[in-house]
Amino acid sequence: MKKIGIFGGTFNPFHKGHRRCIEEIDKSLCFDEILVIPDKLPPHKPTFKLAGDTDRLNMCRLGTAGINKVTVSDIEIKQPGKSYSVYTLRELVKLYPQDSYRLYFIMGSDMLLCFKKWYKYKEILSLCSLVCISRSSRDTQRLSVCAEELTNEGGDVCVVKTEPFEVSSTEIRELLKSGKDLSCFLDDLVVKYITENKVYDD
Repeated sequence: MKKIGIFGGTFNPFHKGHRRCIEEIDKSLCFDEILVIPDKLPPHKPTFKLAGDTDRLNMCRLGTAGINKVTVSDIEIKQPGKSYSVYTLRELVKLYPQDSYRLYFIMGSDMLLCFKKWYKYKEILSLCSLVCISRSSRDTQRLSVCAEELTNEGGDVCVVKTEPFEVSSTEIRELLKSGKDLSCFLDDLVVKYITENKVYDD
């Protein structure tokens, strides 16, 4: 059975922490393909200063260049309304039938801890495995308890330890305004794209 990783987010912009996360999780789970899926209207985040759909798709493509397993998908961009994960997974199961593929939905620790508040979370558990990113031993302990609870509800949950990347997309957008060198946070191609297309210019 082939393993398909699903890595969603606003990617506003896509940065080296996102890339490192993909690479480290792939080392643990050895996916056959990894789908990077930018949200259109994330239900859990404000959309203030969200870059355009095309810009975020292009930044994802540039930021994942050279990772042969990665496909940047516009499946959520094309959906009307908010990007509820269960809607996306329903569509992905049609493309990747469950008798031949297993979907692995990648999320951060904060998302797993509040997962029971997600829209139709039990259906999500039936459609995919959950892969949670842990960045510390303390995180791993809390997440293991949460994972066990979801497993008892029929879910399949894996907690993967990764090295922390101490910057957020919000912080990067603030740094862009200052004109500082961002090569430690963003791929050069992404920086060039942002600059040439004035993605975050007010």
